[in-house]
Amino acid sequence: MQKFINWVDERLPIVDAWNNHLAKYYAPKNFNFWYFFGSLAMLVLVNQLVTGIWLTMSYNPSGEGAFASVEYIMRDVEWGWLLRYLHSTGASAFFVVVYLHMFRGLMYGSYQKPRELIWIFGMLIYLVLMAEAFMGYLLPWGQMSYWGAQVIVNLFGAIPVIGEDLSLWIRGDYLISGITLNRFFALHVVALPIVLLALVVLHILALHEVGSNNPDGIDIKKNKDENGIPKDGIPFHPYYSVHDLLGVAVFFFIFFIVVFFFPEMGGLFLEKPNFEPANNLKTPEHIAPVWYFTPFYAMLRAVTVDLFGLDAKFWGVVVMGAAIAILFVLPWLDRSPVRSIRYKGWLSKIALTIFAISFVVLGYLGIVPATEGRTTVAQILTVLYFAYFILMPFYTRMEKTKPVPERVTG
Repeated sequence: MQKFINWVDERLPIVDAWNNHLAKYYAPKNFNFWYFFGSLAMLVLVNQLVTGIWLTMSYNPSGEGAFASVEYIMRDVEWGWLLRYLHSTGASAFFVVVYLHMFRGLMYGSYQKPRELIWIFGMLIYLVLMAEAFMGYLLPWGQMSYWGAQVIVNLFGAIPVIGEDLSLWIRGDYLISGITLNRFFALHVVALPIVLLALVVLHILALHEVGSNNPDGIDIKKNKDENGIPKDGIPFHPYYSVHDLLGVAVFFFIFFIVVFFFPEMGGLFLEKPNFEPANNLKTPEHIAPVWYFTPFYAMLRAVTVDLFGLDAKFWGVVVMGAAIAILFVLPWLDRSPVRSIRYKGWLSKIALTIFAISFVVLGYLGIVPATEGRTTVAQILTVLYFAYFILMPFYTRMEKTKPVPERVTG
């Protein structure tokens, strides 16, 4: 066996890859609860790929057969209901762990030098993940899938000059139809997963090149022993690979409770109108995207004023796009001399708290029907969302920070 391993390793450096990225990759020894979510995101990605492959074997990507094939999977395919619920619940679980993973990056400054590229790849993963989820949302071909896709695609029509042609190009037809369904299926199953996997590999490679951040925001590579091993580091395997099993066990416990007992989550994960076949002559009473898009949807609806000869719908699309785009420049907005929220001043702590609350409340406002009062609250929270980033160069530079220890703490 050793001879075989040596023979393979001479032609494909598997052992070197194992050592560089697991066995001899030294991670900070003070990882805490927040560092579970990166590995959990990988776990959910595998779940989505495996269950997605099995679902495609029984799915019919056509306007005439899509809804019936989903019902066939749920009722007649052996364990098909479980595969479908693992996939639908997995989509929501993916965004839960990704949002918590991103929040950890905000708390501990994981986007600051020299980890800017890690953050950029992470944001690209988030963007592709949103596209992947949107494409997959149409595939059940239920009422909310159909009309949700209709609303989102029509938003592109608000872009001056090219909007209508762009919407037509995305749909492939004048309305959401079987042609749209087929091309979304191709993108969801083939194109976007390839891009997603490539970005995940680049994200991990960039991470392992500069090293992992930690709750103290200290670069452990600067403090090594005589053997060149970081004094505050431990090998990722077996320490953190075994440590992450605890997070996996807790995650599976919660995940399977949802899958077996609350797969629809009261209409939050699987909306009630989606159990009716798509009907372009019957509009649902209230159309809203899935919960993980609703913060941005609330921002879009918060814009109600026409400006510079362009209608509010266009500016809503601009605000929604800017809310995502501004995340990409975060590494260059933070001027704090320290990384971790532990050592930043009270201004940064208040700003992050307000930002997190604003994002969560915007998510709720995007789910419920709009009223005058809710629109006003959404407008205030949208301003607070952008203020977190726009004011960051000022409050991170002017606040008083705490001294950072030379060695990592617990």
